[in-house]
Amino acid sequence: MRKRLSSLKPNRRQIFTTGAAVAASTVVVPTLTATAATSSATATPGGLYGSGTLGPWANGTKAISTAAQIQHTRETNGVYMFGDSISVQDGKALATRLLKRDGSQMAVHNWSSRPTSGAVDALQQWATTYGLPRRILMASGSNDIFDPPKFAAQVERAMSIVGSNRTVFWVNLQVVRKAVTAPFQLADQRNSSWLNMQLYDEQEKYPNLRIIRWAEWLWVKPYRLANYLRDGVHPTVPLGQDARNELIVQALVSPR
Repeated sequence: MRKRLSSLKPNRRQIFTTGAAVAASTVVVPTLTATAATSSATATPGGLYGSGTLGPWANGTKAISTAAQIQHTRETNGVYMFGDSISVQDGKALATRLLKRDGSQMAVHNWSSRPTSGAVDALQQWATTYGLPRRILMASGSNDIFDPPKFAAQVERAMSIVGSNRTVFWVNLQVVRKAVTAPFQLADQRNSSWLNMQLYDEQEKYPNLRIIRWAEWLWVKPYRLANYLRDGVHPTVPLGQDARNELIVQALVSPR
């Protein structure tokens, strides 16, 4: 399965048609009994793209490494991670898995409900203050479903900050919030696919951008959407968390 997913290069039609099929199936799947947050951020009415609008996120739950941890990670050439609420939930388990796999340290800047613009701002701050290791993990984008057209520019900002001599690993998106109505769900899937398409387009420009295909891993076997996502966004624990973290670690430790 790993070989199959790693060689998968979906085109625009595949992304949109698969996304539409997933959205249609998700609408009729019974909602799980888990009571989880309905999204990486709270959608409020309105918005131009069907998913609503992104609410305030500055007071969201966050997990940020100390200056000493960041410096040690850079000095030992570990991994910097920038993520949203999924990473707040899963980041500690991911760091432990990576450390056990190849001894790499991980410093994190994870913030619930944060769009990618905020994650790239944090990347810029760390690059200026501490310098960068050779691997950067971007686990951001779920909150960009509310304004997809701005996403590509943020990916390009990140790649400009990192430069061509380091590798950026970017986890792609699957967002269909279970607690919202069917029109919102359809918009969520369409916008997730739109964001993923932008990632693939940026990969064509930047050879050092590697996409971790979480969305495709879920799509391959549709039952995973119910069993591995507790609310349509966040992985179940431990099943979904372990699966997503393993995909990430495999990418981080494998040679190009």
